Amino acid sequence: MGRTALPPPARARRAGSSRKGDALRWAEHHARRVGGVVEAIYVWDTPSARGYTGPAIDPELDLQQARERFAEELSAAFPGERPARLREHLVEGDPSEALIQASEGAELLVVGRRGRGAFARAMLGSVSQRCAQHAACPVVVVGQQTDPAR
Repeated sequence: MGRTALPPPARARRAGSSRKGDALRWAEHHARRVGGVVEAIYVWDTPSARGYTGPAIDPELDLQQARERFAEELSAAFPGERPARLREHLVEGDPSEALIQASEGAELLVVGRRGRGAFARAMLGSVSQRCAQHAACPVVVVGQQTDPAR
């Protein structure tokens, strides 16, 4: 059985997108075709953990909000019932580092790319670019789609 590791497109930067879940749907479609499993990885981080200063944080509140956003993303990607071969992982840390680590032992890493205008569509985001450069397996970067079977 194959394993496909991917992040749902669920960080705050994707908030408001009308096409949430494209990478998840693409990965699930691919996993069905090859008899694999999808490991949905939601990575969240607290900027102050990396040395940024800002308002005081409540780690428990951050974790609860990450759980809620992850659940929302999964529900948006799979309205109704979630696929049986979907495994969910909530990870705290740097998104690109966590995904690169998750690529070890995976057959495929599927990441989403947010689009913000004509120039941005031509560029990969920083997380997807780092994953494409450093992952231990092939990487698929999924843009906004109208047909998840593509």
